[in-house]
Amino acid sequence: MNTARENQLKIFEIFHSLQGESNFVGLPTVFIRLTGCPLRCRWCDTEYAFHGGSWMSFDDIISEVKKYNTPYVCVTGGEPLAQKRAFKLLDQLVKNGFTVSLETAGSISVAEVNPAVHKVVDMKAPGSDECEKNDYQNLTILSEKDQVKFVIADEVDYQWAKNLIETNKLDKRCQLLMSPVAGELSPTTLADWILQDQLPVRFQIQLHKLLWGDTPGT
Repeated sequence: MNTARENQLKIFEIFHSLQGESNFVGLPTVFIRLTGCPLRCRWCDTEYAFHGGSWMSFDDIISEVKKYNTPYVCVTGGEPLAQKRAFKLLDQLVKNGFTVSLETAGSISVAEVNPAVHKVVDMKAPGSDECEKNDYQNLTILSEKDQVKFVIADEVDYQWAKNLIETNKLDKRCQLLMSPVAGELSPTTLADWILQDQLPVRFQIQLHKLLWGDTPGT
């Protein structure tokens, strides 16, 4: 084991922006984007973070975050939990008094995530081409402050998500988010489906893309 790496993570970028998704949408937030992801979702919009980045110590990460006058921090990727020491970073952020959210796909267990962290679990619908990687056990350990996000490409994805919500009574367990794949599904169409079925979800459009497009670091 490389002991020099025990308190380090490979960080693609740390930046200050408005939260574009989740129940913290619109709040000024510091984003810590970790390098790497084991999934290859068809509609991924952060492929640039699969490789590259720099090794940073936990102390240096915390110091960088503290430069911005906001209590909100989001750990994202790629897939942040693919780096095992990400769990320790979450602990350190909580210890430093930040309100922490974690954006993670549904393929890695969140059981060891610090309970103070707001987990946003992006369950992969069939249209992502990674649906078989979902760890459905994650759905049983979420709390009322946690969120499950569904990114919907078409009606097949929508019906899949609707069935998962109803079968697992997810609306009784956690908060639910649903958004369209940009450029593939009309936001109005998805909104109409949700209203027609009286689905207990929060509809979302990615705020950061409306403001700044696909520019990294926004």
